[in-house]
Amino acid sequence: MLINNNKNSICDNNRNYNLYFECPGNRTGDFNNSNSCNYNCNSNFNDNCDDKCSDNCSDNCNETRDVSFSNKRFTIIGLGLIGGSLAKAFRQYLGTIDIASVDTNKESLRQALKDGTISHAFTGVNEHVLKSDVIFICTPVRTTIDYIKKLYGKTRPGCIVTDVGSTKGEIIDYINSLRDPPCFIGGHPMTGMEKCGYAASLPHLFENAYYILTPSKSSSKESLDFMSWLIRDIGGIPLVIDATTHDRATAGISHVPHIIASALVNLVREIDSPDGKMQMLAAGGFKDITRIASSDPEMWQDIVLSNKEQIEDILNLYTSMLHGILQYIRENRVAEIHGFFESAKNFRDSFAGGRKGPIAPLYQLTVDVVDRPG
Repeated sequence: MLINNNKNSICDNNRNYNLYFECPGNRTGDFNNSNSCNYNCNSNFNDNCDDKCSDNCSDNCNETRDVSFSNKRFTIIGLGLIGGSLAKAFRQYLGTIDIASVDTNKESLRQALKDGTISHAFTGVNEHVLKSDVIFICTPVRTTIDYIKKLYGKTRPGCIVTDVGSTKGEIIDYINSLRDPPCFIGGHPMTGMEKCGYAASLPHLFENAYYILTPSKSSSKESLDFMSWLIRDIGGIPLVIDATTHDRATAGISHVPHIIASALVNLVREIDSPDGKMQMLAAGGFKDITRIASSDPEMWQDIVLSNKEQIEDILNLYTSMLHGILQYIRENRVAEIHGFFESAKNFRDSFAGGRKGPIAPLYQLTVDVVDRPG
């Protein structure tokens, strides 16, 4: 894995892997297994990529890229938003590779064939699928395990099986329980939108987005290298994290927020007046914080049930915090109420603009216009 010229690095001594990035504008980067890279590291980041990126780490772990995607067979099981976006990204960035898809929605398959995204379409796992070099399972978490069972012991030697699910512990535990499991690497692209289905898929959905990789006991360094290059080639940023750390993080930044957004929408529905005044008056703020409540209910049902322990723990912390602010309000504790909002503001403001790292800052342009026809 070659790391060229001006590189930034992210190194975490508490993890099994170190992750390396090149400058943000290069849209590249990679990781190495720290077992062969045994040193302490403190990372420095520099937003200017004109020969100024700095790295305190040793350079003795660089390797030359030896990964090629030509003549590889890819299969995507589940041609929804993520599966469809992967297929479109592979077609756009990797060219004339062989892409097959499995889906029960024949219309999605027809559309993907028609627009040239996929080369083959199937409604179930067959010999063509089993001869794939890489199989992406892009289905709800519980269905993912069903497909792993269908593939178990039947894929070609060296085939990489991966998923895109929002939880990892349940799947990794299942893979690790198998005798002679397939080469499985958990995957989770940290991107998406509230829309779903192949019609909503986009080839650039993964650009500048973290794509988490979670190794299992059957993962090899070569398979992780392959997945890392593949993710970078479609614009993503690979990050290797163990299943427990992943599920704790996603519970806090994704799963519990979805529950909160849905609860808030359900609350307003229940307390709204018969003529729907609250719904009518709901504007930017309410819509912003509840947008994700429009996501696929089946998918979120599976996510919640597959990450119960982490979600329960964080929900308990959240409800305790709500009880705290409720007590401040009851007792007119002005300083504590102000501190509650101030600490949230300060931390939230740190997310934007000034953050350093592998992703270039996000800029938002807001324009006020007069609301009139045309």
